[in-house]
Amino acid sequence: MYVCSCFGITETQVREHAAAGACTPRQIASASKAGTDCGSCVRRIQSLLGRGGCPRRELLSETLAAASETAVQDLPEAARAA
Repeated sequence: MYVCSCFGITETQVREHAAAGACTPRQIASASKAGTDCGSCVRRIQSLLGRGGCPRRELLSETLAAASETAVQDLPEAARAA
């Protein structure tokens, strides 16, 4: 089914872009132009993206957690105890 009739973007294409890391309508627009002409498809794109986890956000969270853990381990013992 078409989501964006201005550029011929389908639900499948939006889901593929989302799986590749496009987590917002703006990122979908950057990847496919969907939502950049008349804008009537933006709400549909939002609903397809849903409130599910974003692979890119989840990866970022894991990376930041690992980095902060490493930073704490690199501190001298006295600083860690404080």
